[in-house]
Amino acid sequence: QVQLVESGGGLVQAGGSLRLSCAASGSIFRINSMAWYRQAPGNQRELVAAATSGGSTNYADSVKGRFTIARDNAKNTVYLQMNSLKPEDTAVYYCNVLNYYGYSYWGQGTQVTVSS
Repeated sequence: QVQLVESGGGLVQAGGSLRLSCAASGSIFRINSMAWYRQAPGNQRELVAAATSGGSTNYADSVKGRFTIARDNAKNTVYLQMNSLKPEDTAVYYCNVLNYYGYSYWGQGTQVTVSS
């Protein structure tokens, strides 16, 4: 049984910061990428940031320079530091883990709300 437990969401004013965490447990073999996605009401789920096992990262253009993704491979945990938050960052944020066998796992989502 694979579990992804997310934490760190909440309500923050524009310009503020939040840090999301996602801890993966269970039978996840050979994790490749760990990523954060988000979905705002009426929108499709979109990639926010991803970090591969090789150390490379990529970000959505809308968050570059404001968000930072980091992994702790020993703990199977991924973090998303979000700074200079904007109202348009409001969404449910989902953690995703992809292993080398092509299995993809999702967290339950954590709400991030940025007030103007």
